[in-house]
Amino acid sequence: MKWSEIKSVGWSALALLMLGTNLVAAADKEPVLARGVTESGVAYGVWGYPVEGPSPVLINLGSTIDDILGSAYYRQSGNELAERGYLSVSIDIPGHGDQHRSGEPEGLKAWRFRSDRNENFVTANNRRLADVIDHLISTGVADTKRIAVCGTSRGGFLALHFAAFDSRVSVVAAFAPVTDLLVLREFDGTDEVSVVNELATEKLADRLRSKSVWIIIGDRDERVGTDEAIATARAITRAALNHGQSSQVELHVLPEPKGHTTPQGAAAMAATWIYQQHQIETE
Repeated sequence: MKWSEIKSVGWSALALLMLGTNLVAAADKEPVLARGVTESGVAYGVWGYPVEGPSPVLINLGSTIDDILGSAYYRQSGNELAERGYLSVSIDIPGHGDQHRSGEPEGLKAWRFRSDRNENFVTANNRRLADVIDHLISTGVADTKRIAVCGTSRGGFLALHFAAFDSRVSVVAAFAPVTDLLVLREFDGTDEVSVVNELATEKLADRLRSKSVWIIIGDRDERVGTDEAIATARAITRAALNHGQSSQVELHVLPEPKGHTTPQGAAAMAATWIYQQHQIETE
């Protein structure tokens, strides 16, 4: 049975149906990767152990549903958090999968293609993802008090933007994140493009100052910019302190000779942190 065939009944009903057909027995079996479509047509994926009742959710962004939820590496903290009852949720991001448009290049080049036309592709992604959260809440899948977002590289960039956009997200973890599009070679020569400058994550500081933010990056990541990631963390802390708040930013800069890659042990570190933040918030 395909998730899309029962998209309106929610994960709990899916769990019961799957139990009835012996496709999955319980949490001692392998997690399930299922698909859904919101009422407005946004496709999404859910990975985890089907259970009854609303579950904590980790939104995970990076490229396509299959690439993220189908890969232990890109699932990042989702692997560890699944054992704590979390469901990992993903969508195809701009320029990838079903969000690639005919006539444009793929991946980050599609982002450049759109920004050259002054299109804010981040806002469109935020709205699609918010629609998925609306759907998961209305169908009883998501616990409204425990929604986190994470992402790797370009996905980390979108994760920070979504956390700033949606008040229901209180926790965000970014793995070797893009924080300034101008650092990327795909955006050479776009210094004067307004939408590119507006999307730098430092400018999200005021909207992220009340969120729990966790960032990890290698010490020589020239692809996305170690210094720029540090600057984003410092900007968020500064915004919090300027408003008389305690900073909730945790920044890790670790030795990483491979350059642009997630430092070893990052996923487990972030999983523990995400779980602890949600525990604190729900006490």
